[in-house]
Amino acid sequence: MAFALTPEREQQVDDILTRYPERRAALLPVLWLCQRQNGWISPEVVEYVAERLELSTAIVKGVVTFYTMFFDEPVGENVVWVCRTLSCDLRGGKAIQDHLEKKLGCTAGHTSPDGKFTLLKAECLAACGQAPMVQINDYYYENLNVAQLDRIIDAHAAQGGEDAAAEFSTCATFGAPHGSRGGSVTSAPPPPSREAVRLASQPPPANDEKGEGS
Repeated sequence: MAFALTPEREQQVDDILTRYPERRAALLPVLWLCQRQNGWISPEVVEYVAERLELSTAIVKGVVTFYTMFFDEPVGENVVWVCRTLSCDLRGGKAIQDHLEKKLGCTAGHTSPDGKFTLLKAECLAACGQAPMVQINDYYYENLNVAQLDRIIDAHAAQGGEDAAAEFSTCATFGAPHGSRGGSVTSAPPPPSREAVRLASQPPPANDEKGEGS
């Protein structure tokens, strides 16, 4: 069956196309919009996007397979990214992943038997100061321990992602800022100290000329 966007999203595509001098430049936002509706980039979505942007399916497929934010296979209702970069691993990132694998009943790269969660690993999710952390759908959950993580996962399973995020997330990566539905930021980083500001404002040290030319 051919893929089609809803009339509202078709209008969004029209609006996106007005921002770029060439249709190809709109490929990423249009793919993102399609994935929002379909859950993943199916072959039918690839064909739709290629026709809509007057591109070959090879170009569209190449972009889909290059970026990890696009899924070329079906995923669960919630996509869980576990940050496994050094900062998170030093503060328990691997333990977070191991616990999720047991709780969800699947290893990283797979979907839980009930279809509610797909578990993935990420190299870095840019929250090193709040490690360990995970991203679920569009929301960050930071400074985690296993007990907190269990409550978050259970809330996503029972309430849905949006309600769970309003209660537990520390910041939204997309959409409305966290707190717009009454949530509270529990792990916002403190403001920089005076010493940190002083050091950051200093000019870089002069090059050490000792030994130059040797």
